[in-house]
Amino acid sequence: MDLSTLSQQLNMSVQELRNKMRVAGFRVSMKARKVDNSLAKEIITVLSGRVVTQAAAPEKVSKITVPPLITVKDFSEKLKQPVTAVIKKLIQNGVMATINEEIDAETAGIIASEFGVEVEVQKKESEGTKLALGYVYDLIAKEDPANLVLRAPIVAVMGHVDHGKTTLLDTIRKTNVVATEAGAITQHIGAYQVEVPPGEKPKSRESEANRGIPRQARDDFAGRKITFLDTPGHEAFAAMRARGANVTDIIVLVVAADDSVKPQTLEVINRAKLTKTPMIVAINKIDKPEANADRVKSDLSSLGVTIEEWGGTTPAVAVSAKTGLGIDKLLETILLVAEMEELKANPAGQTLGTVIESHLSRGQGAVATVLVQNGTLKVGDTVIVGTAFGKVRTMEDALGRKLKEVTPSQPVLISGISDVPEVGDILKVTGSLEEAKSQAITLQKLERVKRLMSRSQIKADPNTRELKLILRADVQGSLGAITDALGKLGTEDVKLNIVDQKVAEITESDIQLAENTQSTIIGFHTRMTPGVAKLAKQKNITVDIYDIIYELIEDVTQALLVMMPMVVVETILGRAKIKAVFRTEKDLMIVGGEVAEGKIADKKKFRIYRDKSPIGEGKIDELQQNKIEVSEVGQGKEFGLKIKVKTPVKAGDVLEIFDESVKKKGT
Repeated sequence: MDLSTLSQQLNMSVQELRNKMRVAGFRVSMKARKVDNSLAKEIITVLSGRVVTQAAAPEKVSKITVPPLITVKDFSEKLKQPVTAVIKKLIQNGVMATINEEIDAETAGIIASEFGVEVEVQKKESEGTKLALGYVYDLIAKEDPANLVLRAPIVAVMGHVDHGKTTLLDTIRKTNVVATEAGAITQHIGAYQVEVPPGEKPKSRESEANRGIPRQARDDFAGRKITFLDTPGHEAFAAMRARGANVTDIIVLVVAADDSVKPQTLEVINRAKLTKTPMIVAINKIDKPEANADRVKSDLSSLGVTIEEWGGTTPAVAVSAKTGLGIDKLLETILLVAEMEELKANPAGQTLGTVIESHLSRGQGAVATVLVQNGTLKVGDTVIVGTAFGKVRTMEDALGRKLKEVTPSQPVLISGISDVPEVGDILKVTGSLEEAKSQAITLQKLERVKRLMSRSQIKADPNTRELKLILRADVQGSLGAITDALGKLGTEDVKLNIVDQKVAEITESDIQLAENTQSTIIGFHTRMTPGVAKLAKQKNITVDIYDIIYELIEDVTQALLVMMPMVVVETILGRAKIKAVFRTEKDLMIVGGEVAEGKIADKKKFRIYRDKSPIGEGKIDELQQNKIEVSEVGQGKEFGLKIKVKTPVKAGDVLEIFDESVKKKGT
């Protein structure tokens, strides 16, 4: 209610109303223009002289029951406290929630304790809150083995920038997809399937023996399918990983034969090691004169990745994405590795999938590319997709062909959903539209609460090689699933140590154990009392409570990655002075200059110095000498450059060219 309206009802000026409210003990800001309606009624009762002292005394409560999510208004009513007092306590605890926004039960417990009230949480299981990657794997694991059939492997092609990932994917797609459909026009949906063309059976070779595959077990792979993720860039893959969408069965690591191991190469290697994801190395650009495959193998070996040819376990294939050389052998190797992994799903089981791309289409509304992981998705199915829901109206593959049903490992673009889901959201077929809508609304509420509530992050000290965890879960099944998943993490370089694990709430003794052992406490679908939360804060103990298994696993994985003992080493190659700028476009320039020190090399990074101060960075896209493309130019020689930069270069600037390599710490 506006204070002006309230003052009129009480027949006094606004200033007089403010003064009387303050004298009467009402805590209303002198700058406030409105008050809550319930508070306005109380003010009218007191200031009009019709005060019933017995009725004015607030009813005291000692214990309340709240649902997992509750609005601030409803919570204040249960506490028998003014909503303004509750909001003030929330703000003091770092939660900026308005009267109609929701808070979770844990936050409610902390706030209630400050009013001397104990909180009990209503047990209300909602399957919608469990739709996560862990849920997908758990459900498939429970399928009857008799109903499981082999599915196509899902492959992510990754590597350092400019090492040829996109070209390799394009070559595979054009050779094995487009050629099979005369006149077909491909569309980018984030993934596509290829079919291995007819050919000879794989020849016996040492790599098969190393994986324990007998010669007589080899089948002709003609007609077998492989699904490739075609989500562009490391940023998109990072977004998927952040939401736990680790749908990848096999990683193909692309390393340029003329450039070898680089920082993003290392990122892929570390993740493959930690998550125990099978990896195949594609040594690309093998057709270039300066290609050096042995250098690539040696550099990989120094990082703990020894290829089969050198007595290790990692397959390596020499390819040229530009000419198509070695592509057939790469596809064959992928299928050999997939056969060892025994990738299976139940086409007749519960239909589940993961979103790998999504956007708003002008003609179709919200659309999403879904990678089906179990069951069979059909047109007309009612689905929940993260916080979205609806009936599948259309389905299309990467060639734009209309599909009526989709089986495991097949990517498909779907329409008919209520909103654009996020990458990593899980699709599930439900019994009815009402059920899907109900689950989606529950998830929407949880998402809003997550935005309000800040959660501490697992602490990772890059100077240590061990992450210690104390696990607490609500039921033994959840605890077992988490320990199994965490048991797959860790390498010889970094160790994951589960100090203690049990089914229980988080207690003060757990905080003490964490302090003594320097551990992080992880809770899953469990809780801690407000007193325990305050003690954890006092002791500076990190306590993370999760509702979704994949978020828990991903956070632990990221913490371990920080601790991996690898460093990027930078080597200064030379310095060059810019004499002229010939052409300028967006993020691209053509310049000329002279090498002042050392040498300048093609495809390397550089820093820009102006008046001896660094002003930006860039990368050499093409290097020429006497209008002929070269790999390097020595001291005292003139050159021409095509460079990629965000900061424009001027005549007189100095470029400091450097190379980056990776090695283990302490070496």
